[in-house]
Amino acid sequence: MFGTYQHSDLRIEIEASADKISESLTEPERLKQWLWPQQVKFSSGNGEVNNWSASSTSVGKLSVGQEFESALGLAKIGHRVEQISPYGVRFLLSGSIDGFHEWQWGDGWVQSRLEGISLLPLNLGQTLSLLRLKQYLQQS
Repeated sequence: MFGTYQHSDLRIEIEASADKISESLTEPERLKQWLWPQQVKFSSGNGEVNNWSASSTSVGKLSVGQEFESALGLAKIGHRVEQISPYGVRFLLSGSIDGFHEWQWGDGWVQSRLEGISLLPLNLGQTLSLLRLKQYLQQS
């Protein structure tokens, strides 16, 4: 992987319960909604990549080992769920970013820790993601 090692820790206040934040970060349907305009594709059990339907009637949760891909233009990032708990989730990243993205939350706050090697400006992308999540939670 080409690029430089980068790391960033950001924490913001959000007027939302820990449960609402958890749903937004651990349910594929909601991830796809707030990550827009990024395209998000989830892997099925057989390794094929499928589009997750935002209109799906079943609400699923991410699980350890599950993989998905997000893309914005030519930048594609593979995500693999490494850890998940009621107040946090950690993704191993590959592709345009080689590293990890860790989320932690509680009532009224969310924190994002991102480390990796990339040509992309990770802090800018992380800041935009946090603001997009905050906007999504305020609208729902």
